Amino acid sequence: MPMNANDIERFIKEALPDAEVQINDLRGDGDHYAAFVRSSAFKGKNRVQQHQMVYNALQGRMGNELHALALQTAVPEDA
Repeated sequence: MPMNANDIERFIKEALPDAEVQINDLRGDGDHYAAFVRSSAFKGKNRVQQHQMVYNALQGRMGNELHALALQTAVPEDA
């Protein structure tokens, strides 16, 4: 069963409460999304570690309910 964008955002914000999250459904199928996540929790982490933090927030749903997630992460400029 596909995930909706609101669920993806909710899981990310539960794990990273200060996160700015933007989700786009790339195909309109609820299975292929692009996400932009900005959080101060990413400070000092490399890109792979940042992405792992987001995937961990999805609690094992990546590859199951969520087929594809094109992910961009960033640290706020004031962090």
